[in-house]
Amino acid sequence: MSTPDPRYPDTLQFLFSQLPMFQRIGAAAFKKDLTNTRKLLQALGNPHQQFLSIHVAGTNGKGSVTHMLASIFQTHGYQTGLYTSPHLLDFRERIRVNGEMISESQVVELTELMRESLGEIQPSFFEMTVAMAFRHFRDAGVNMAIIETGLGGRLDSTNVITPVLSVITNIGFDHMDMLGDTLEAIAIEKAGIIKADVPVVVGSVTPETEPVFRKIANERRAPLRLAQDAWRLELLESNDEGVSVDVYRLNKKVYEKLQLSLAGHYQLENLRTVLVALDQLERMGYEFDEEKVRLALANIQTYTGLAGRWQLLANQPKVIADTGHNAHGLSQSMQQLAAQDATEIHWVFGLVKEKDWNSIVTLLPKNAVYHLTQANIPRAMPIEQLTELMQVAGFKYEVAGSVKEGVKQAMNACPEDGLVFIGGSTFTVAEALPYFTGGQYVG
Repeated sequence: MSTPDPRYPDTLQFLFSQLPMFQRIGAAAFKKDLTNTRKLLQALGNPHQQFLSIHVAGTNGKGSVTHMLASIFQTHGYQTGLYTSPHLLDFRERIRVNGEMISESQVVELTELMRESLGEIQPSFFEMTVAMAFRHFRDAGVNMAIIETGLGGRLDSTNVITPVLSVITNIGFDHMDMLGDTLEAIAIEKAGIIKADVPVVVGSVTPETEPVFRKIANERRAPLRLAQDAWRLELLESNDEGVSVDVYRLNKKVYEKLQLSLAGHYQLENLRTVLVALDQLERMGYEFDEEKVRLALANIQTYTGLAGRWQLLANQPKVIADTGHNAHGLSQSMQQLAAQDATEIHWVFGLVKEKDWNSIVTLLPKNAVYHLTQANIPRAMPIEQLTELMQVAGFKYEVAGSVKEGVKQAMNACPEDGLVFIGGSTFTVAEALPYFTGGQYVG
């Protein structure tokens, strides 16, 4: 654990308050241009050109995929950088090397290093954070960085890198105000990470998105692999601790009883994407040891710090937190929720303003009691609006207000053999996590 730096709180306040931040205010912080990022990186010595990388985009699953890949490279002895967003509890979660968060002092020093460029460039929070991550990776001697896009792909600040491999998990409806309102349009934005002559793996496609990927990959001479074509995963066991699968390629078993420490049936698609990515990397000369791959996949949270993906927080009652927040992600989480053996479900529920309510409402279980909350960010859907939506839709609900009060309500109302689910938005989960420690609700 790094030593606290007394300068860090002021630096964090500067980052959060002075720079436009999508996590808090939404579309107004999105810069449809890579100029600022390139200028910042140039001022830092173009660090992104001094390490190898894998670039991951997609509507859902990209966080899980990046953490799986990072865990695998770590177990194979690589100095592994991991860039993800948003963070849940600590800004430093976004920037890790071998699972260890960037130190408070390093955040302070890199912010100071960039301050003299800020007046001229006027970057967003995300642009500055990307530049900070890439300089930190260079300084730490990273030789493989796993980079998750923040939003979209084509115009995302991370899209200044030329990776050894591009990965696109899937395409669904999310951020349609910025990425387009059809699957084809969204696929075009995500496919913007495909680079000339750089192989690309796509986790899953639809009739609307497959032609987009084939066309763009062909135009850029990028070898394209569709993960769903030849690989199949057979689920053996699933519980709140993870899943166990047999893996087949062209009907030949390549992994028997492979353990993944991420729970949820929906992780099978992400795991398949990762395994095809490894196969592609092996074709390019990389070497992976089966036992190390098994070790990495069985210990993802420990090695990389991943949180918020079907995370078991407590028992009696069981408390699960999941950051699925759009129709595609929620539909996957709801399948897992439906499989739970619980007498009652109490949901600590909150949304952000821009979510498409009509696509979400049909996914929500009618037998749950919803404890309605408004996270402490400007993007959060006002509690009055959420209450009206739930009333019109005919759900059972209690108005809580704050996330803290929502958790308290749910924990008091739920019997020991019931289940408390926390989700709807990443920010609802982020605010709820501190109220659980060591498998216990601490209020």
